[in-house]
Amino acid sequence: MNSPTASHKIHRTRCLTLIGTIITQFALGSVYTWSLFNGELSLKMAAPVSQIAFSFGLLSLSLALASSVAGKLQDRFGVRHVTLGAGLLMAIGLALTASANNLFMLYLSAGVLVGLADGAGYLMTLSNCVKWFPERKGVISACAIGAYGLGSLGFKFICGFLLSVTSLEMTFMIWAVIAMSMMTIGALLMKDAPLQAVSVRVAHTARDYSFAESVRMPQYWILALMFLASCMSGLYVIGIAKDIGEGMVHLSTQTAAQAVTIIAIANLSGRLILGILSDNVARIRVITLAQLVSLAGISILLFSRMNESTFFIAVACVAFSFGGTITVYPSLVSDFFGLNNLSKNYGGIYLGFGIGSVMGSLVASLFGGFTMTFSLIMGLMAISLLLSITVRAPCKAVEKSGAARLIAS
Repeated sequence: MNSPTASHKIHRTRCLTLIGTIITQFALGSVYTWSLFNGELSLKMAAPVSQIAFSFGLLSLSLALASSVAGKLQDRFGVRHVTLGAGLLMAIGLALTASANNLFMLYLSAGVLVGLADGAGYLMTLSNCVKWFPERKGVISACAIGAYGLGSLGFKFICGFLLSVTSLEMTFMIWAVIAMSMMTIGALLMKDAPLQAVSVRVAHTARDYSFAESVRMPQYWILALMFLASCMSGLYVIGIAKDIGEGMVHLSTQTAAQAVTIIAIANLSGRLILGILSDNVARIRVITLAQLVSLAGISILLFSRMNESTFFIAVACVAFSFGGTITVYPSLVSDFFGLNNLSKNYGGIYLGFGIGSVMGSLVASLFGGFTMTFSLIMGLMAISLLLSITVRAPCKAVEKSGAARLIAS
């Protein structure tokens, strides 16, 4: 039994880790201000905006790839050292972006280096923080991922102000210093979470699977497909919301641009509301709810004669669902496969974020227009809805000797 002093020390460590995670996540979320720089980088490099914007696609893909191996890095070096390394790499990537004068250097610095740094820090610090609070996984995920979302909003004002008072190159350099400083402070506050005890129930089941065990189960790939569908839906619609407003609803550029604010509010609301709800309702049912909301939004985009109001409702539905899904999924994966290997197990599923970030745009470019892409997204979401209704968490038998030892103790 823990002494009061030991309990107080654990509580203090948990709280400091949560604060450090929130600070780090806020800094990592700054990469979602990237659209602010497309215009000036286009002028600097004399390249079309579409080619400049491709760097963010590379960043998203690099982020997902780094997230998939972040758990192994943590096992070897610890959360504090990996976060410090991610902060340094992010600063190097942004500093090189400041001096980049061609597309190759831009893709390497902003796309690859910044993306790898962001991915290495994002999922690892989130998973580590959730492990510290196994009794409140949903709320903790909402706090951490909410901070990531707020980072994009906060740095939008920071970087926007810097661009208005100084040069593009100096803005990147100051951004690099701020982000690295915040991640350094956050890293110093964090500690690695202890291993969680495996619970043994009357039915002699355990829910703590290694990555190798998890990928051999159909449930793992069902969750991966559901996550991919949600990411494709959210990232595609959020990324082109302004273009949808102008092209399909025939709104003015100024009015269509208001979708960015609507999306930010809905996305953050989804993270907080569904994250908190997931501690009181079965998490797979929360995902089912998110899928229904997303399907409603896609149905409006695909089948209705939209006006300004229905357009904003549609994009808000998709953004709300996407934000909630991103928040609930780490805890859902831990419900299915255990907390101890969460970084590795969720890291594999998180590759769907990178794939989804390019899949929608790829389908749109191959088949032209929004209709085909929305139809594919709706089909995938409908399949995902059926899967979420029927999927059940896996169980594996506890070895008799192990069970006997636990019962004896």
